[in-house]
Amino acid sequence: MAPPLDYETLRLIWWLLLGVLLIGFTLTDGFDLGTAALLPFVARNDEERRLVINSIGATWEGNQVWFILGGGAIFAAWPFVYAVSFSGFYLAMFLVLSALILRPVGFKYRSKRQSAAWRTGWDWALFVGGFVPALVFGVAVGNVLTGIPFRLDTDLRAFYEGTLLGLFHPFSLLAGLLSVAMLVLHGASWLAIKIEHGPVHDRAARFGKVAAIAAILLFALGGLFVAKGGIGFRLEGAIDPHGSSNPLYSQSVIAPGAWLDNYGRYPWMLLGPILGFLGPVLALIGIGKGKDLLAFGGSSLGAIGIISTVGLSMFPYILPSSIDPVSSLTVWNASSSHVTLFIMLVATLIFLPLILIYTAWVYKVLFGRVTMQDVRTNPDYY
Repeated sequence: MAPPLDYETLRLIWWLLLGVLLIGFTLTDGFDLGTAALLPFVARNDEERRLVINSIGATWEGNQVWFILGGGAIFAAWPFVYAVSFSGFYLAMFLVLSALILRPVGFKYRSKRQSAAWRTGWDWALFVGGFVPALVFGVAVGNVLTGIPFRLDTDLRAFYEGTLLGLFHPFSLLAGLLSVAMLVLHGASWLAIKIEHGPVHDRAARFGKVAAIAAILLFALGGLFVAKGGIGFRLEGAIDPHGSSNPLYSQSVIAPGAWLDNYGRYPWMLLGPILGFLGPVLALIGIGKGKDLLAFGGSSLGAIGIISTVGLSMFPYILPSSIDPVSSLTVWNASSSHVTLFIMLVATLIFLPLILIYTAWVYKVLFGRVTMQDVRTNPDYY
């Protein structure tokens, strides 16, 4: 019996779900990363650093669920993408995981000793655990936009011909800095709504202003590079959205400026870059006027807009190849089978709402600001 939804529709749904999972990760674990990256700079003594750490200490583990869901979705729905990206970006992924491992270790061990040197060392480890993933995730997106140096042979075996250092070229570093600015803004906005007003709150606001301005400028520079920097890919010839998943059946070519094509075909897609600019502007206004919820809402909208801009600009591409464009992976040629996508969709419709409900309940229970008095008197705090 054939699934009730056609193959094209299921592929589009899973492309959208992948975007939802990436945005979910950015909106939740993103402020954890941003807060950790700000830790050594907004807090100047042990009590202040404990205040910052405890603003995310109760929820950071649960927020990582979105990261796991995103990886699982790529593995199940887009096996070609998973195989190429996780093998090609192996060393970069190892770098990210090494940094992320520092987070649980830092949270658990930081307060085990009273030594100032001991705690300062773990504070910098938490900084690394926030800054490095934020940078490398952005660098990875920059490389996806310019194309990954991989090719597929006639047996669909993937061969990656890049190096770790080769990932860090000018445009990818620009994307990495944009990612850092976006997440630092999100972390600063989180601190604005989560900790009591005082010196730490005020320092976070100052860093948030700088991050907001940096995000606006870097996003504009990134758009200019995409338009004039000679990057982009385009599908040529007939495209069968219902066809089998074989990348070699597609005709893909390098086409500078082609990442802007979709905005001419579908003007509604301009909502992505509009939010990418509007979000940081609203966050900047919110920080300047002391409206913490507006600042956090603005940083959230900015993250949604920036991530959406990448996905909408590249559609239907997911992972283009810079050395063999014919091997490029798209929504139409890299998915799992028709039946597999449908079965996974049913499971997702059952479990994703449960995750959302549980997450909402957790944040409702933990609603409220962390105060210095809480840190001083509660032995369960980090």
